[in-house]
Amino acid sequence: MSTAPPPVSGKLFGLFCLASYLLSLSYGSTFLLSLLIGSRGGNEHDAGSVISAAMISTFVAVIVSGHLSDKLGAARSIALFGVLLVAASLGFALTPGFGHLLLFFGLLLGLGWGVFYTLGPIIVASLVTPAQRAKYFALLSGSMMTGIGSGPLLGRAASALGYPVTAAFYLAALASLVGVLLFWRLDAQLKKAPSPTAAVARISWGATVKVLSSRAVFPILMVGLGGGVFGGLSSFQTSYAASRSLDYSLFFFGFMGAAISSRMFIAGFVVKRDPFRASCLLSGLMMGSIVMFGFVVDSGFTYVLAAMMLGVGYGLTYSVINGLAANEAPGDTTAQSLLLFSLSYFIGVFGFPLLAGKIIVEQGMTTLLLTVFAVALLNWLITVGRLVWRRFKVKTPQQA
Repeated sequence: MSTAPPPVSGKLFGLFCLASYLLSLSYGSTFLLSLLIGSRGGNEHDAGSVISAAMISTFVAVIVSGHLSDKLGAARSIALFGVLLVAASLGFALTPGFGHLLLFFGLLLGLGWGVFYTLGPIIVASLVTPAQRAKYFALLSGSMMTGIGSGPLLGRAASALGYPVTAAFYLAALASLVGVLLFWRLDAQLKKAPSPTAAVARISWGATVKVLSSRAVFPILMVGLGGGVFGGLSSFQTSYAASRSLDYSLFFFGFMGAAISSRMFIAGFVVKRDPFRASCLLSGLMMGSIVMFGFVVDSGFTYVLAAMMLGVGYGLTYSVINGLAANEAPGDTTAQSLLLFSLSYFIGVFGFPLLAGKIIVEQGMTTLLLTVFAVALLNWLITVGRLVWRRFKVKTPQQA
């Protein structure tokens, strides 16, 4: 296993992470859609419909992103589709009331975010050796999580300063525009960087079958379930906080702070440990946080604590399984495995809010939390199953 230093310079990777942070603000601002649409006469189900519209377009984004990367380069493809993130943020802010136009901007969001979220890890995988992937995936995802968490905080800051919630969407659009320009400039530098791997990124039916027939199918399934937990809780925190007379910004402060700090400072240690045991422990921590949201949270302190538990559990689990998706795939399908990993994530993070919004309107927040817990439990059981199966396989040859 290679222990060579990263072939990409720290300055180049730092700019890459900064650009990723800026683009991520546009997605983070969607966690304010429930608040925005509520102020225009809509409800959580309406907000869930807009968010889930993005799921449709992300299918297209994942399929075309590999082809775009092969033809234009990954960074330039991100820059071109990043313009759609700018348009989506502006559209959410400028569209009066609630109607089909918001669904259209949800589709634009899915296209832009889908291409960026899919090709970002592929860029990292092409720049560093397999032994370094988990570490650098953690740095990238930490940058993205910072942007995602900053979006709702912009809305809270705007409210504190007396500005409408639409101000957060305008700021997200501006930040994304700067991110687009950075990715456009980074394209030439990334192409000059030495690459330990050079593989075709486009997806095909054969590559899909090959990946899903390998052990990579487990982290791909897990990221979809984890994305559902994250999307279901984050998209409706404004409603959850209001139901308990709390400030929703506390959730994003706690979640973002824990997710970022754990990815930046603990992930390097965690990814060197047994990934099966680590994912089992961290998935269990996610379940514990959901129990807290349902039965323990009754003050700002317990609210932040539950959010921090979710941030550490979700944040580090994602880093671990992202590395597994890359390394457990057959050697010539790493890029395709990461494409499917992203697609599964999008199904969870964009698809589940539609169900979540319907549950809140028809059954209430308690039922939503029970549903989210069931999803998290299934996610944890996969990790338990992998540990048991591995132990069985180790013992079987000794008994033969």
